[in-house]
Amino acid sequence: MGSSRGQYVRHHCWLPDKPAYASVIVNASPWEKRTKMSTRAEAKRVAAISSDGNLNTAHAQTSRKGFCSVRHGLAVILHLCNFSINSHKMSLSIAMPAMVNDTAWPSPLNATAGRPSAGSQDGWNETLQQLEAVAPMYDWSPEIQGIILSSINYGSFLAPIPTGYIVGIFGAKYLVGVSLLLSSILALLVPLAADAGAVSLIVLRIAQGIAQVMVLTSEYSIWVKWAPPLEKNQLINTALSGELTGSFVTLLIGGFLCQTKGWPSIFYIFGGIGCACSFLWFPLVYDDPTNHPFISTGEKEYIVCSLAQQDSSPGWSLPIKAMMKSLPLWGILVFYFTEFWIISILMAYMPTYINSVLKANLRDSGILSALLLAVAFISSILGGLLADFLHSRKIFRLVTIRKLSTAIGVLIPSVVLVSLHWVRSSVSTSMGLWALSSSATTFCQIGALVNFLDIAPRYTGFLRGLSQVFAYVSGAISSTVAGYLISQDSEFGWRNVFLISVSINVSGLVFYLIFGQANVQDWATEQMFTQF
Repeated sequence: MGSSRGQYVRHHCWLPDKPAYASVIVNASPWEKRTKMSTRAEAKRVAAISSDGNLNTAHAQTSRKGFCSVRHGLAVILHLCNFSINSHKMSLSIAMPAMVNDTAWPSPLNATAGRPSAGSQDGWNETLQQLEAVAPMYDWSPEIQGIILSSINYGSFLAPIPTGYIVGIFGAKYLVGVSLLLSSILALLVPLAADAGAVSLIVLRIAQGIAQVMVLTSEYSIWVKWAPPLEKNQLINTALSGELTGSFVTLLIGGFLCQTKGWPSIFYIFGGIGCACSFLWFPLVYDDPTNHPFISTGEKEYIVCSLAQQDSSPGWSLPIKAMMKSLPLWGILVFYFTEFWIISILMAYMPTYINSVLKANLRDSGILSALLLAVAFISSILGGLLADFLHSRKIFRLVTIRKLSTAIGVLIPSVVLVSLHWVRSSVSTSMGLWALSSSATTFCQIGALVNFLDIAPRYTGFLRGLSQVFAYVSGAISSTVAGYLISQDSEFGWRNVFLISVSINVSGLVFYLIFGQANVQDWATEQMFTQF
């Protein structure tokens, strides 16, 4: 695949002449030697100069096409895949309050803390009776619930690095499709596993988590060959926003389904949707635009030539030692750990918090949680467009955009989470703060969470996998710790969870602001044959 792409570039794209000092580069293909010696000035000229004028024509054609292009269609398909993956992940979060007896939770807070009246408590008891009538319920303590909710991360940290390495060699098409299908089938089996016992459900969720991380790790490598530099943020955010859409739809209808059809219906519906998406994936997605049967010649030339000056072809070897010494890379990895500490807690426990602290019924809990994610979805799309605008107009340097976005995505949610304990008596105030936090958190998606695409594009698959290891280890620890803290103290447990999460998250931000960079690192532009 790499050789055919190189031939296409040499025949269709204007390239700068090989500099006299190119002889110092060794262990690289002829095409890699040329791209390694390209300067920033020559990279700017490639957009305006072509041996036959095709590049300018292609750029104009694709500009008119806008969102009807194949690359934007690919972003939509990946959006659907992420929708399915996150719906599988969030299904258990919204179903958990319906799966357990009310007696499994610690006693509610006293009336002075803003607890509901006797009338609303009667309504809550009536809701529990309805749930027990339509689906089985289990006597799982908060500790067991925390383990079940976090179990999806327990085995996930084992898969990202091998997945990223393999996808860098063989491509993402089949790995994503098969993994999505496996996650969907396992979602259909959740009700059977729950009936068999908590241990069976935990084992199933571990396997499902491994399948999901293979999808989430592999998809980033697709954009190495499909995303023109000035559209990268927009395309990636369109695809990633599928995670928010999946959570939004799951929470929006999940509570209603639990109360009317029983909690197993959630897993049957979203498992079926995932299977349908996996069947669409195989005929419509290709790893490289040069091999896509439906793409126009103009768009193909625009994508390939706009990426021709970047040394982003996947590496077959890994500069392990150089990576271990790279502070910009460590800045990203540390931030992944600290950010996903809080993200994992919020995604797993948001419906439970609204249900148990704000004392909304299951249907309203799902709707309120979904509205928060709707705000986050809109913010995610607008944030990607804003980042591309600021970068293309050269208003800010790329590193400034990354760090500023990350700071916004951490500091605003931190203030909100610290404040929640003192405003919990007001549902409207609490939900308003939650909405502010959800929208601000998405700015991290155009900040540190995609920064590895800037510093080492040729190792995107591997670095995405490595970052996921830190994310899933963090998620496994944080959700378990949260369940323990909540079970120990019904009044101050949530406050302690939020304070610990904020402290960890801010420390990660400080580390990233000090060491983060956005330029391609030396170890990512040279072939360094350190064995993996």
